[in-house]
Amino acid sequence: MTEDKIQHLIQSADRTAGPPVQVSVDLSVIHRRARRRHLVTLLVPVAAAAVILVALGVWGVSIRLGKTVSEQKKIAALQMQVKQLQVRTDATLKLIQEVLEDERRQRRLDQLQTELTSIPDTLQEVRKQVEKTAFIMVYQADRMYRDLNQRDSAIRTYERTIELFPQTESAEVARQRLTEMQKSQPNKQI
Repeated sequence: MTEDKIQHLIQSADRTAGPPVQVSVDLSVIHRRARRRHLVTLLVPVAAAAVILVALGVWGVSIRLGKTVSEQKKIAALQMQVKQLQVRTDATLKLIQEVLEDERRQRRLDQLQTELTSIPDTLQEVRKQVEKTAFIMVYQADRMYRDLNQRDSAIRTYERTIELFPQTESAEVARQRLTEMQKSQPNKQI
């Protein structure tokens, strides 16, 4: 649509409507009615809400008073249970620590036992060394007697072996050799 058509349309609407009519309206009455309606629509929900809130408050206070006593009892019971659990937990932890300490001691004891078994028997080692030394002395005496023809030195070495190591097998061998030497030369006294 064009501008002329719009203008023409507006003018024809004005003619159809006619001149404005004078109406007398009392605005104060309309305002009072509007305020009343507004107050009624506002006050009824507010009053209902206030009554509900007061009722809820009274109900909540009565429940709280009842719950407060029972809640305090529950809290006291829970605190007692917590203390009992703490005592049990402490006892369990102490027991666990004792068990771990016993296991640590047992491991250490086992380790020491293993070390002890790996250490050679000192007395047995000494006996072996004594036997070895006595054997060497008898061996030297044998060499002196047979290879070097040093009969007197061999006799002294046999006697020294018997004197130093009397409980050894080599001392017994030295005794046998001395006896054999006496038998082979009966005229000479050893």
